Amino acid sequence: MPSDDQHTSQPLFNQFASDNYAGICPEAWRAMEEANHGYVSSYGDDSWTERACESIRRLFATDCQVFFVFNGTAANSLALASLCRSYHSVVCHDMAHIETDECGAPEFFSNGTKILHTNGINGKLDLDAVELAITRRSDIHYPKPRVLSMAQSTELGTVYTPGEIGAACDLAHSHGLRVHMDGARFANAVATLGVTPAETSWKAGVDVLCLGGAKNGMAIGEAVVFFDRALAEEFEYRCKQAGQLASKMRFISAPWIGMLESGAWLRNAENANRQARLLADELAGIPGVRLMYPCQANAVFTEMPEQATAALRAAGWHFYSFIGTGGARFMCSWLTTEQDVRNLAAAVRQACGEQ
Repeated sequence: MPSDDQHTSQPLFNQFASDNYAGICPEAWRAMEEANHGYVSSYGDDSWTERACESIRRLFATDCQVFFVFNGTAANSLALASLCRSYHSVVCHDMAHIETDECGAPEFFSNGTKILHTNGINGKLDLDAVELAITRRSDIHYPKPRVLSMAQSTELGTVYTPGEIGAACDLAHSHGLRVHMDGARFANAVATLGVTPAETSWKAGVDVLCLGGAKNGMAIGEAVVFFDRALAEEFEYRCKQAGQLASKMRFISAPWIGMLESGAWLRNAENANRQARLLADELAGIPGVRLMYPCQANAVFTEMPEQATAALRAAGWHFYSFIGTGGARFMCSWLTTEQDVRNLAAAVRQACGEQ
């Protein structure tokens, strides 16, 4: 956990806008420095990449197939493309990142696979709505459902339990669908649940996981983890064609070694979650502020008076008015400190007219 003296006494007004705003954590940085010596084979044919893959296999306690790409959009889009043909469809939540924030990339890389989005409270899939999307038509004029996609944690900062994941996977598999998990903040979900990564992924039925690194303290780099190795056939060609095969792959893979072997992967998520819970508690006590969703990972969604939102922005605070929710989203990261949270809470109190 970072110490409060890492920041100056002045608030950093933009650090709650996104967990992407935080820099590289020391463990990831050191691993990149260690990899930055001498000559190393390119395109992933190196000891760093192999060691990183083995670290992920140990993390999940299974012989999975692992690929590294630059970012989450590529991870999700290429993973879905590997599971679908152009006439297939992917069922997901209304607020899923693949639906709202990836500029049509999943459809593009799969040559036209359709996204079918369904509702569900607190960002989680409603399995009755999912089953309706899967079964409501079976004729040739309808894009055939092929994948169920779920996010862990969700776009609204909530977390699926292993039992909920298992129920969703059982439903999907019973209809012949594969299950994709967008795990941009998977570490935060594991930290919340207190379970092993395996229990909230392949043991519950997930077929492919896009495991997030950048939001957890790395510079760049996500891992596409195929628990069913047969689904990874020729995936390296997809990566190359999409411009996702890094020539100096060791600088994407080495940080995973630093993060996983040191335990920073989980510690970073635990700190982000802890600070988010503190922030939620602080904001919940301010008149005029309402928490919109349960704070189960590292996101806090609030509804507050428009004048308070305007006053915060006028004072220099940066945060998102989140897509489709109408509220303000505050994100905590591996770098967030308790003092950061206190500074923001004080600013919200002032903006809401509470002295």
